[in-house]
Amino acid sequence: MNLQIAPEPLLRQASRVGLVDCDIHTKSSLEDMRPFLTERWWSYLQRYGSRVHHGYARNFPYPKSAPMAARRDSWPPSGGQPASDLEFLRAQLLDPLGIELAIMNPLSPTGQGELNPDLSAAMAFAANEVQLERWTRREPRLRASIVVPYEDGTASAEEIRRRGGDASFAHVLLMSRTSNPLGKRQYWPIYEAAQETGRPVGIHVFGYSGYALTNSGWPSFYIEEMAEHSVSCQAQVTSLVMEGVFERYRDLKIVLIEAGFGWLPALGWRLDRLWERMRDEVPHVKRPPSEYIRKHVWVTTQPMEEAERIDHVVDAMRWVGWDRILFATDYPHWDFDDPRVALPRTLNDEQRADILSGNARRVYGFV
Repeated sequence: MNLQIAPEPLLRQASRVGLVDCDIHTKSSLEDMRPFLTERWWSYLQRYGSRVHHGYARNFPYPKSAPMAARRDSWPPSGGQPASDLEFLRAQLLDPLGIELAIMNPLSPTGQGELNPDLSAAMAFAANEVQLERWTRREPRLRASIVVPYEDGTASAEEIRRRGGDASFAHVLLMSRTSNPLGKRQYWPIYEAAQETGRPVGIHVFGYSGYALTNSGWPSFYIEEMAEHSVSCQAQVTSLVMEGVFERYRDLKIVLIEAGFGWLPALGWRLDRLWERMRDEVPHVKRPPSEYIRKHVWVTTQPMEEAERIDHVVDAMRWVGWDRILFATDYPHWDFDDPRVALPRTLNDEQRADILSGNARRVYGFV
């Protein structure tokens, strides 16, 4: 994080604007989901277990130096995993940082990426019920994500419409590594239901595609895994634009979560150049790709870009758009971004207030 600015004045400013954190990872267990699973699926899980596309499911993907990919101070004194205890979450995150609203993006167990599509749908339903029961009904500052079995577009649309009238849910949650690029028509029912219910679609990095992040196999090191997060989102943005998703769903909002944003201007430039030369192949893409990106895509700050020169970061933010950048901490993960020190010191008060609060309130319709 950038450490060139004093934390306390920024904390006071964040409190004044009512900080909105667009990415926290509360943790619930499979046992928490049990009341919301039918006996069939609970018995299935006990007998056969989970079978997902992702090869890493056979081993824990995070390095031993950071168990659960968590901050070392995020383990609750009462026991349990990081971000599993509401009182500790309040004491460590919500209260001291003056967070007025925080969006939960549960990563597991959720059923996303399950090879059995019916189990995936059942677990997604249960994960959504758990978010309500354990979190949002007990803490009004929390908002849930609509977890969907994203490899089944029809079942996902059903779950979105089931939750669409509940203000506890902020957005539809997808992962950045899906079995096919997200512009493919198998995923279009998700966008139709999201647009219909007025919900943005959040695409969080990682996922369970079953494919290696490279073109030739699994990498040797965790650092390669981390670097790939932005690459997977580049592929997804390209697919959404070129497959015509934004032309068909003209009110669709996409929020890219935990992928940074420094790569987005270069992607827009390259797509515009290629579109000018090969636009006859994609007649359904009627405008320069960068225009679709600037209209339909928002980004979260975490992990905040850190260049040798701050003005380079600010230039990238300017291209993305001051109204398209949302703040996120990624709590409780080890690369947590503190709102007191994360943003470039050269931002003016209006820019800072929009990123810390205003932009999220507008895109999500928070009041």
